[in-house]
Amino acid sequence: MDKRFFNIFPGLTEEKAIALLEAPLEELEDKSERYVAASHLVNFPSDRSINALIKTIQDTNPVLEHKIARRKAIETLGRLNVTSALPTIRGCLGDADCYTVENAVWAISEIGTEDQEILAEIAQLLSKPGQSYRLIIQVLAKFDYKPAITKIQEFTESDDEPIASAAIATICRLTGDYSQMTKVVEFLQHSSVNARRGCIQDLIDAKYYQSIPNIAKCPVSMVFRLRAIRLLAETGIPTGEINFAEIEPFLDSVIRDRPNDLELVHEYDQTPALEFVIKELYSTDFGRCYLAGKTLLEVYPEIAGAALMATFAESAHNDYGAHYHVVKLLGWLKYVDAYDLLVEALHNTAPQFQKSRGAAALALANLGDERAIPLLRESISKTRIFDLKYACLLALKQLGNSQVAELFVDDSDLLIQAKAKNLSIS
Repeated sequence: MDKRFFNIFPGLTEEKAIALLEAPLEELEDKSERYVAASHLVNFPSDRSINALIKTIQDTNPVLEHKIARRKAIETLGRLNVTSALPTIRGCLGDADCYTVENAVWAISEIGTEDQEILAEIAQLLSKPGQSYRLIIQVLAKFDYKPAITKIQEFTESDDEPIASAAIATICRLTGDYSQMTKVVEFLQHSSVNARRGCIQDLIDAKYYQSIPNIAKCPVSMVFRLRAIRLLAETGIPTGEINFAEIEPFLDSVIRDRPNDLELVHEYDQTPALEFVIKELYSTDFGRCYLAGKTLLEVYPEIAGAALMATFAESAHNDYGAHYHVVKLLGWLKYVDAYDLLVEALHNTAPQFQKSRGAAALALANLGDERAIPLLRESISKTRIFDLKYACLLALKQLGNSQVAELFVDDSDLLIQAKAKNLSIS
């Protein structure tokens, strides 16, 4: 369980959080404090905290501020894997609030159960209108609940692509017949970014290793693609179903993240103006960002560098998506005036700009400036961030300084270890 972002209220003690949960809403200066308290107690897995969270769930006060705190209390108990809370959480499966039901299903999946009656109750939710069907289907798959096959089958033709994707993948998993998984792979090229992101998770859950080349080319954020390849590698390599040599080119491709290596799903019907293309770098659909980047490189290579520096100064420095794309593009454009900006990005430790650090490492290599070598060597030696470490290995190799790879042939991460071994002998 990744706990990096749990303790976001460092001044809030366990005692104070419990007091906020137990205080009447009308006595709270800020009624949202109850939600904050329910969230923060994930840091205190004591009996007192667990009891306070359970009491919060048992209080069915319909006031919105309490309702959202109740949902959060369910989630927190799920994160803490509190088995004793299962009866209380199970009672929420029949709640009128669909989000409370959603959190209850999720929490049960986190805590785990072999109670067939509970699983049957979860399956019955597929017949109830307005529920989070995708999550319910995923949870039933996780529990390998075959009695739900008929109900899940009804969702394979859903107009909601992420639901259909989950249903198809789950039917394949529960029946052992994976012949329909190609339909899930096809969603990687859907115009909807939610469909593309959702099916990646379904391919992970189904351990569909042959989809790795397709995942690598899917136009979504590299974070989704990289996570998928790493998780599939972690399950497939130890069992011998795949090996590092088979995934290495796709891992390299995702880390480098060049638009030309992707199968883009969007296109322009006419050549867009530079101003429009720059704005597209801020899109929440990375498929549009990649199309914009490709256009800048192919249509505006002579003037794109200055335009990117300008948008960075104006907005991209504070927008983690655009920040990432600008950093990459400046490297591919070999825009030497961006050297200091790229060095700053390499050293930016703010969590939201994490993926820009690997992009900066590769951008510096693309500039070909050997001043970056000691900076890259320092970065790789100090970081635990997978994509930054991997990007530094690629960047140093590109700059003719791959000796550092020898230091990572025994790295704790098997993929870094394998990459380092390959580089050290090449």
